[in-house]
Amino acid sequence: MAGGFVGLILLIVFGLILLGMMVKILNEYERAVVFRLGRVLERPKGPGLILLIPVVDRAVRVSLRTVVLDIPPQDVITLDNVTLKVNAVVYFRVMDPLKAIIQVENYLYATSQFSQTTLRSVLGQAHLDEILANREKLNLELQTILDKHTDPWGIKVSSVEIKQVDLPQEMQRVIGRQAEAEREKRAKIIHAEGEFQAAKQLSAAANVIAQSPLALQLRYLQTLTEIAAENNSTIVFPVPIDLITAFMDLAKKPQSQ
Repeated sequence: MAGGFVGLILLIVFGLILLGMMVKILNEYERAVVFRLGRVLERPKGPGLILLIPVVDRAVRVSLRTVVLDIPPQDVITLDNVTLKVNAVVYFRVMDPLKAIIQVENYLYATSQFSQTTLRSVLGQAHLDEILANREKLNLELQTILDKHTDPWGIKVSSVEIKQVDLPQEMQRVIGRQAEAEREKRAKIIHAEGEFQAAKQLSAAANVIAQSPLALQLRYLQTLTEIAAENNSTIVFPVPIDLITAFMDLAKKPQSQ
């Protein structure tokens, strides 16, 4: 009686193990590549409930979600012989589960290694200024190269982004001095343009005054008024004789009438 009870328990346990090997539940974003006696089935299975033949079938789960792959910092020597440390991030997803399992041993590791070598290769062909100023162009070039070479693995690289560029301390100081010199150059150019505009305005004012001597005399009077407002100093201002002559002529006119 006891032996039959133990046998029943063992049978139930064996049945549960067998059922676990036969029945698999896949999420919406998962597919299963099934190998039957070493040969792959034509189409991946899933999502939902799938049935496998114990011992005969072997299933490999593949996620179809976008993978965010962080590329560790890489030592890069630019075209102008500057050593940098650059890291990036790659966004890709599996489009063909069969190719991802059959064509490459470990598609995640293979994509990571190929991304690192491509990053060093592409940035090694660019100048430092281009890396700092044209990241979008370099990102697109990296994405194009990675997508082309991972396509046989059933992988689609949607985006590559250069995250951080670490410069040596001496290069940071050089770039700082360069930026400061550039700002000083722009300031001098703006100052020179202002001087040029002021000279043009003064030249135009001189032409107007040359055509009207009375305007020059009124300008002298205005200058005297401005100086008179300052009480902290004594200023000797030469008054042209033409200014006095004009007022003397105005004073003589009523007497002559």
